[in-house]
This record gives sequence, C-alpha cells and structure tokens, in this order.
Amino acid sequence: MGELHPLGDNLPEECRAFAVELRRLFDGLGVSVRRYAVRRHRDPSTVSRFLSGTRIPPWEFVFDLFTDLAARRGAAVTPAAIELMRDLHRAAVRTSRSPAHAMEILQVQLADADRAARCSLAHQDALGEVLLDRKHRIADLEVRLNQAEAAWATERARADALERGLPDREELIKERDKLEREVRRLSEELAEVRRRGRLAEDRCLVLERQLAVVEAQRPAAVPRPDEEPGVTVGPMAPPGGGPRPKILVVDDQPNNLLAMEAVLATLDQELVTASSGQEALKALLDHDDFAVILLDVQMPEMDGYETAAHIKRRPRNRDIPIIFLTAMGADPEHSSRGYAAGAVDYMAKPFDPWALRAKVSVFTEIFLERRQRRSGERGPGE
Repeated sequence: MGELHPLGDNLPEECRAFAVELRRLFDGLGVSVRRYAVRRHRDPSTVSRFLSGTRIPPWEFVFDLFTDLAARRGAAVTPAAIELMRDLHRAAVRTSRSPAHAMEILQVQLADADRAARCSLAHQDALGEVLLDRKHRIADLEVRLNQAEAAWATERARADALERGLPDREELIKERDKLEREVRRLSEELAEVRRRGRLAEDRCLVLERQLAVVEAQRPAAVPRPDEEPGVTVGPMAPPGGGPRPKILVVDDQPNNLLAMEAVLATLDQELVTASSGQEALKALLDHDDFAVILLDVQMPEMDGYETAAHIKRRPRNRDIPIIFLTAMGADPEHSSRGYAAGAVDYMAKPFDPWALRAKVSVFTEIFLERRQRRSGERGPGE
C-alpha cells in the first residue's frame, strides 16, 4: 500500500481525467501513499482507491492536497489550477453511478445549503447592528428637533433670531427622513435574509434525510454498469392503508420520460407523466395526492419556471414540492432562479439515479407524515 497502484480498468473518461490530475498533484509531494494517509489520518486503502480512479474522493481531500503541495513548494496554488480541479471533480462525480458518489453529490449540496444558512445568519447580525444604529440616530435627531421646536415655541418673540441661530434645522429634518427611509429598506432586507436563511435551514434538514436514505443502501450489491440498481428506496406503502402518493413527471422529451419512469419504478409509487406545462396543470386538476413534482426547465411554449409560477398561484397545489431537472447546469444563477420560482431542489442533467430516488423518497415520506398528522388531528369519524 506504500506505492501508487495503476489506474483502474474501464474508467469513464471524466473519472480517468480527474484521476490523472490527482496523481500528478500527489507525485509533487514526494511521499508514499501510506505515509500521506497517516499524515492526513485517512485509511491507506481508501487513499489508494482515490488515486487509482476507482473511487471519487470528496473535495476536502483534493483541497488538502493543494494545501500540502503549497507548503512543500513554498508558493500558493493558483486559483486557475484550483478551478480546473474543481471542474474535473464535478465532471467525475456526475459520471459516477454508485451510492457513494450519490452521497458525494448530496454532501456537496448539503455543504452549499449549510454555507447559505451560516451566511444568512451572519448577514442578519450585521443588518441588525446597522438597523439598531440607525434607530438610535433617529431617536437622537428627534430629541434635537424637539429641543429646537420647544425653544421656538417658548421664545416666539425671538423666532427670527432662533431661526438664524439654528441654520441646520432643515438639514436635521432631511437627515432624519433619509435615515427613516434607510431603516425601512434595511428592515425589508433583513426580513428577506431571514426568509432565505429559513429556506436554507429547511434544505439542510431535507438533504440530511436524503443522505441517510442513500447511506442505508451502501451495503447493497453494486449493480453492473449495463443495468440500473434494483434497490428499493423509501416507504413501500403509505401508513394507515391510504392511497399511494403520486409523482408528477413533466418533460417534453419522450425518452426522458421513459428514463424517469425506469429510475423511479423501484419506489412502487404511482407515476403521472406530462409532456408540457399545460398538461402538467391539467394533471394537477384531475388528480390529488401528489407528493412531489419533477419539472423540466427547458420546454417549448411554457417553460419550467412559468409552469412553477402557475402551480404556486393555485391554493390547492402551492404546497407541493417541486424539483427542477435541467441540462443547463447547476450554476448559482440557474439554481437561484429555480429557488425563486418556488422549487425546493434543483438537479442538473445527467442526474445521479441514486440521488434522485433519495430525494423523491424523502419528499414522499414528508408527504405521508403530513397526511397522517392531518388525519390524526381530524380524529376518527370526522
């Protein structure tokens, strides 16, 4: 285990390209695999699999390599080199199809959601301090204005002299009005930051449940590359013997709909398909008990964002979670627009089937929990 093993056989092109660059970084350290594993408190066999390309490491491992290489060379790694490895790492993760790699995808999403939650909390604290300062300044200006008004009222005979002696009265009023407008703006911004923080915390909780679902499948046998995993994920039957929840799949490409049906068939849930936004809206009128909607973004006539907006305007459907599926990538610009349209999640094509099944399974569990809770609140016989 002290030396580098050869690259794995039959590696996807993206995984091979990433493994080659990873080995080049490791060679720059000039140490054995076992010695580096001990240095970083990792299992030597796991490090060997990372470097042979048979397993995609977490980004933390790659970042540790950059840190150690910079310490050895005495010079920082360039941002361009880090960005190159980041792109290769994302491509390798997207190509992989094992539960471990699905966990890697979900862990990255969980890290992003956790980072958004922490940033929102820090932003809230900063805005709160600025808001408190502005309120104190307004109170101070109010006191000074009251003093000026009192002096003007008690010495009316000297009003002209007081006006000349207080040339900044109008300026004080203008500054107060300006600060009041700023307080209103900061209050609105703080409310929005708190809302985004709550959404990020909710995404963290859901992603943690999704990770638990995928992790529970890890002991299962790894399927052959030419077949989809046959592991059942999530609840097989609704509690209490109620009707099975439905999943609405919306995509204008028939091949994509067939692929989605194949991926979700193991969940033993009723699938309803639609090939356009109009068909999706009609399906929501014709059916009840939708647990989740899988919505393609790029569709003719009515795209996914417009369809989501129509769904969220309907009181009957506004609480159904929407997962956007798109080939446009998971850039922050696209994902932010998806969350703004009311989506609870955003996945880029080609998606990992383990990750998708985990997401659908968790939202189905949440749906069944809510339905059971509502049934308990109504009580028997109601």
